[in-house]
Amino acid sequence: MPKGIYKVPVAVNEPIKSYAPGSPERKELQAMLKELRSQKINIPMYIGGKEVESNVLVRMYPPHDHQHVLGHFHKSDKSHVTMAIDAALAAKEKWAALSWEHRASIFLRAAELIAGPYRAKLNAATMLGQSKNAFQAEIDSACEIIDFLRFNVQYMTEVYNEQPISSPGVWNRLEWRPLEGFVYALTPFNFTAIAGNLPSSCAMMGNVVVWKPSNTAVYSANVLMEVFKKAGVPDGVINLIYPSGPDAAEVVFNHKDFAGIHFTGSTEVFQNIWQTIGNNIHKYRSYPRIVGETGGKDFIMAHKSAETKSLAVAISRGAFEYQGQKCSAASRAYIPSNLWEEVKGFVLEDLKSMKMGPTEDFTNFINAVIDEKSFDKLAKYIDAAKNDKNVEVIAGGNYDKSKGYFIEPTIIVTKDPNYVTMCEELFGPVLSIYVYDKDKFEETLELVDKTSIYALTGAILATDRYAIELAAKKLSNSAGNFYINDKCTGAVVGQQPFGGARGSGTNDKAGAKINLLRWVSPRTIKETFVPPVDYKYPFLQAD
Repeated sequence: MPKGIYKVPVAVNEPIKSYAPGSPERKELQAMLKELRSQKINIPMYIGGKEVESNVLVRMYPPHDHQHVLGHFHKSDKSHVTMAIDAALAAKEKWAALSWEHRASIFLRAAELIAGPYRAKLNAATMLGQSKNAFQAEIDSACEIIDFLRFNVQYMTEVYNEQPISSPGVWNRLEWRPLEGFVYALTPFNFTAIAGNLPSSCAMMGNVVVWKPSNTAVYSANVLMEVFKKAGVPDGVINLIYPSGPDAAEVVFNHKDFAGIHFTGSTEVFQNIWQTIGNNIHKYRSYPRIVGETGGKDFIMAHKSAETKSLAVAISRGAFEYQGQKCSAASRAYIPSNLWEEVKGFVLEDLKSMKMGPTEDFTNFINAVIDEKSFDKLAKYIDAAKNDKNVEVIAGGNYDKSKGYFIEPTIIVTKDPNYVTMCEELFGPVLSIYVYDKDKFEETLELVDKTSIYALTGAILATDRYAIELAAKKLSNSAGNFYINDKCTGAVVGQQPFGGARGSGTNDKAGAKINLLRWVSPRTIKETFVPPVDYKYPFLQAD
């Protein structure tokens, strides 16, 4: 462990603000939304502490108001990727040598800045740039990123304190070194917290990072970078660039000092990255760490003993919060025949009361999907369902992109458990439901397990404890995050470490010590205080 062992402030989850009418946080956030909408900002790259412009500008807009201009960012090319790598490597030696407590202090300061003076700005940027309502922004771009930063500092100290035993006359110790080279952080649009955690968790452990956010989340990533700089992250430790995926890949994955990737995104992209790294494995100084959380075809499984109202709420929230664009969102549900009619009534009642519109109107529960590409894909599946006589669209099914990328919460009921929307990830407000014979619970559990390549999140709702235990065992490999009598979304840092297996990723659990262990390379050191001076062992003596 680096010199100096100190106790750090105990990490606790950041309280969620309500944004109720009349609350000071609501007024502050509304004022910030108005201020940001009135501006048109120019976002540079941040390479080695310098603001770099390419003059190739990409327009940023709210998904719920796509004609409004929030500003532009400077698109990166391959030369900027190389510059970012060079800047990271130039900063590496000094950063890796910095005592751990000073690295910890920087990121604890970042957490305090987000909890205080930057809370409204980061939340407002997420609401405008990614079309999240006030509550979804609060639990993401405020609470979750704050929790990531604070808990990761605590986990870092736990890693460093993990030391081997020593026998008499010997002192054994582990030195937790950063990886040799740079880490590439490739972050998604749907969680500002993930965009902040992927580069910061690596940097916290002494690594240097090249960070590429999703183009549709550059607006909030820029605020995160502002926080990191103000918190004292040294120049070159985290470098923020905006290249195309192929341009970045061509440079990053051919570089001898590529040491690892921290990724959240699609399964297809992650598998292509893994294949590229494998093909280039002979080029690297060491075997790169590949850490990724990808897609999900997350499920809600109900038993005939489930309480209908709580099941309905699990569906309404689990499938449609943030327009179903959470990696963990429920996109398939299995409802027993004895409960279906009552559950359907409750869910349809919920959907009728959900308002849809821009995030600036705090009465809207549903906002826009992220961009036109996503909108068009979802509309295609919805149209196919409406024209398929074997399925029934019982709610929603309408969409409109004239003002923003709005898709109604849509429910498809199918008699075929292998219907396309029961199997393929859609990443939007579309839920497919299969009503099964209430007496075929165990057979349906097997169906749930075998239907999808993914294994991210899932939920069982039941009051029968034998049924709950059976589901937990049968579905042990079906979800990295498994929920009992709850929706399948809403993992909290420090409480439910997040990640899945199978096609959903490497299950390295963001928000846990497991993840930080991936960003260090341990060196074992054995020191003998009084070394032997004779090679002969006692057994060599004659009788």
